[in-house]
Amino acid sequence: MSRDDIMDADEDVVIIGAGAAGIAAARRLLAIRPGLSVLLLEAADRLGGRAWTVGLPGTGDVGFDLGCGWLHGARTNAWTEIAGEIGLTVDRSPAPWNGGRRLQRDDAEIQAAQQAIGAYFERLESHEGMDSDLAAELQPDGRWNGQIRAIGTYITGAELERSSIADYNRYDPGAGPDWRVRQGYGTLIALYGAPLRTRFGVEARRVDHRHAGRISIETSQGLITARTVLVTVSTNVLAAGRIAFDPPLPDKIEAAARLPLGLADKLFLGLADPEAMPADTHMLGSTSRGATGTYQLRPFGAPVVEAYFAGDLAHDLERAGAEAAFSFAADELAAQFGADIRKQLSMAAVSAWAATPHIGGSYSYAEPGASDLRGVLAAPHDGRIFFAGEACSRARYSTAHGAYETGVAAADLIAALFRQNP
Repeated sequence: MSRDDIMDADEDVVIIGAGAAGIAAARRLLAIRPGLSVLLLEAADRLGGRAWTVGLPGTGDVGFDLGCGWLHGARTNAWTEIAGEIGLTVDRSPAPWNGGRRLQRDDAEIQAAQQAIGAYFERLESHEGMDSDLAAELQPDGRWNGQIRAIGTYITGAELERSSIADYNRYDPGAGPDWRVRQGYGTLIALYGAPLRTRFGVEARRVDHRHAGRISIETSQGLITARTVLVTVSTNVLAAGRIAFDPPLPDKIEAAARLPLGLADKLFLGLADPEAMPADTHMLGSTSRGATGTYQLRPFGAPVVEAYFAGDLAHDLERAGAEAAFSFAADELAAQFGADIRKQLSMAAVSAWAATPHIGGSYSYAEPGASDLRGVLAAPHDGRIFFAGEACSRARYSTAHGAYETGVAAADLIAALFRQNP
């Protein structure tokens, strides 16, 4: 579409946000109601939202995901089947937490840590009474509390004190292990969205639903009217008031504010000599502190190290800049492989999701007492304004397939509306 095409456009359905949820909704709508005019508005210059694959030199067809990278619950994950339909390769090698290769030895200390971690999660699952935060079930002065805290940040993107036990216990990714798409999860989602009518570089600023007829969407490039609107932007964007609703929707804004985005950033390091590290092997930077990275050494056998930082550590490193993240990762890798490993490492790619415009973080977590607000966020308003995205999923929040499922659910509701009122 040209820049002028958006001015005074008139659509059946406008979808704000071309990430996993928005793309899934549009594909579903057009499959069951092919005559509808459906337009996606995307503030960025690409499809995928928090799914974003980059290529790195010397790695062939392997894609590296700055955002979501694992097909969680892969056997029932809709994206697994879509990957096959598109012709991408699903790698079924076990994830580190599903029995994949780990660097640490299986000695008595590692076994003690695993037992303590397992006991902690058992306490979470058996928690009774009012909702509390994930730190409530830590053992006072527990030897392995640092490692538990690190794992907690990888799960929610936030420190244990901020995250709900009830929400954690509702998480259910579905059946099966966790697999990867060789060409990248972001590649998969972008290819699935490629046939759709999408307007890039367009920021939705105001949704005017004061009148019983059509809804007006004010954008950075003009006015659009639509019969229905589907909002799939992140909770941080909603909570910040980046999109104004007229009349206001305070229940949506409150829900978004209490389901904020945690932060997980990735850093990809080039490895000059691949033989310096084992292929497709996982490593934890430190086993004694919460502020540590987790590392996938040579994913798919490529000469690359994938570093993953979450929670307050990710915020600190993102604010300090890419060189600080590189230095932190190099220090942790040198502690394991020796100081000479630094000579092998180079900067390849880094994410900064907190600072990414129109997103502001990685995946949602619920504050204590806020888990039920996922349903509040997901509920349609006045049968004309709909919401979808991973934060709207009660059990599969924080995942791309959770986003997909909420997009499909919203599309089914919208399609029913058009059947009733053609």
